[in-house]
Amino acid sequence: MKSDTPSIDLVYLWVDGNDPEWQAKRNAFFGRKVENSSSNFNGRYVNNDELKFSLRSVERYAPWIRKVFIVTDNQKPKWLDISNPKIQIIDQNDILPEKSLPCFNSNVLEHFLYKIPNLSEHFLLSNDDMFFNKTVLPTTFFAKDGFPIIRLNRKPFRRFRWFLREQIFKKPHKLYSKALFNAAELVKQKFGVFYNGLPHHNLDSYLKSDCLRVAEHIFKNEIDLTKMNHFRSANDIQRIVYSYVALAEKRGHLQYVSNDESLHIHIQKDRHFEKLKKFNPTFFCMNDTEYADDNDRMKLKVWLSTRFAEKSEFEK
Repeated sequence: MKSDTPSIDLVYLWVDGNDPEWQAKRNAFFGRKVENSSSNFNGRYVNNDELKFSLRSVERYAPWIRKVFIVTDNQKPKWLDISNPKIQIIDQNDILPEKSLPCFNSNVLEHFLYKIPNLSEHFLLSNDDMFFNKTVLPTTFFAKDGFPIIRLNRKPFRRFRWFLREQIFKKPHKLYSKALFNAAELVKQKFGVFYNGLPHHNLDSYLKSDCLRVAEHIFKNEIDLTKMNHFRSANDIQRIVYSYVALAEKRGHLQYVSNDESLHIHIQKDRHFEKLKKFNPTFFCMNDTEYADDNDRMKLKVWLSTRFAEKSEFEK
């Protein structure tokens, strides 16, 4: 990396949903065993070792990453070599306020990532089911002016479609969709523009100082109202708010994605694996949904073991 290129860190959110202690804590807080639903389904938390293969993709295609921070709930992967100086485990209890604990809601946790000690100003955020598929450079994520390249899926007439679904067809929105819409509405009220584009559900780039400014100043009151949402809730504000603000303030560069750049795979759909082979994108996400079962997860693990067969420096 050239000396004038900023240091870039990578942040993962990771949980081992197979851990009996973690399951007991979640169920105890919820007051009963958590049912499999669209907002709290098994696949949202189950550990299928995706992180191991995602890190293999990092070593292969983005070796210039300065440091990898893995934000967890007092857990760590058994296979991870935490003595590697590029790896640092961050307990979410160390960055979340007391009133947010325990936290089983990534929408809340993502509003505090800027508090990670020693996190670089320029950073990438990933879930453990997101992968590099080709060689990428710092300029893949940040433009020459240092501002993030903001990748979105083009969704024209989103506000109108939201109105139709809610007011005309009386169909309830999923909590994820509500969190996205809440973010877009906040930016519309503050800056006068409604962004129709939706997350491409893959690696995203941010400036730490911008995240701090949005969370502690621009939308402090609104974000504060969501901090006690221990599970996903209707008034959550999704982290897309940081990207929308960056666009509104001309501190980010909008780039709509196509299938040959970013592909979102549902692991239970065989035809999606065919799409991956056809388009060969730069990034892909292997999304576990409420419709996937353990057979689908086993099939995914076999596929990933073949696609990223060589151990990385991050493994014991």
